[in-house]
Amino acid sequence: MREKPIGIFDSGIGGLTVVKEILKVLPNESLIYLGDTARVPYGPRGKEVITKFALELTRFLLAKDIKFLVVACNTISAICLEEVKEVSPVPVLGVIDGAVKKAVSESRSKRIGVIGTRATVNSRVYEKAIKELGPAAEVFSKACPLFVPLAEEGLISHEATRIIAKEYLSEIIENGVDTLILGCTHYPILKEIIKETVGKGVSIVDSASPTSEELKRMLKDRDLLNTKGQSSYQFFVTDAPDRVQEVATEFLGSDLPGELIKITL
Repeated sequence: MREKPIGIFDSGIGGLTVVKEILKVLPNESLIYLGDTARVPYGPRGKEVITKFALELTRFLLAKDIKFLVVACNTISAICLEEVKEVSPVPVLGVIDGAVKKAVSESRSKRIGVIGTRATVNSRVYEKAIKELGPAAEVFSKACPLFVPLAEEGLISHEATRIIAKEYLSEIIENGVDTLILGCTHYPILKEIIKETVGKGVSIVDSASPTSEELKRMLKDRDLLNTKGQSSYQFFVTDAPDRVQEVATEFLGSDLPGELIKITL
């Protein structure tokens, strides 16, 4: 059981920011990643469609005989994580709680900003989670829908990205937050422009690091940690593997440690 792989999925390749941290924290684990690049972004879609897509991704990975499932997508984690858990015989971890815990603990002023897809922001899941941990906290949320396609296209330092960041983040800046949650796994690839826009006084929190640490804890608690070091990696996408291969290296910060395979769900 310990040698079985961990399944990880996202609406696109943004979840590779989570994979990057998992590789650091759990180098002995085998990973199977699935990015739904054919249907990204999920954020503008309704709950019924997002849930349908999420369950298709879930079933694909479950068929690979995984031991654990990581939902490396904030939109799915916000909209239909419970539905994923209901169909999964293995433990499921989303990407919201870890980032919230870190943001609440780091914020001095308790004025916390959240940026994400429209679906994530409209769900108010971050606001609710933050208020549960820090009732006195003030939360300022902003949907940034164009950040996902900009990240997927690899426009990491493009002037268009800088202009859009200034437009989106002006409200966050005006509200004087000292901590900003990147409520989408695509957003860390744009972190430098986001940091440049909001200024040095704002702490940036993404879900990748806290999710990887939470995953390690959950594997250990369930006696599922692989200690043999015989890891393997598989990467699946639903469209455009050639273009995705190039952009994926930006998300991961290095070449993919495995072949990128196009599949049809």
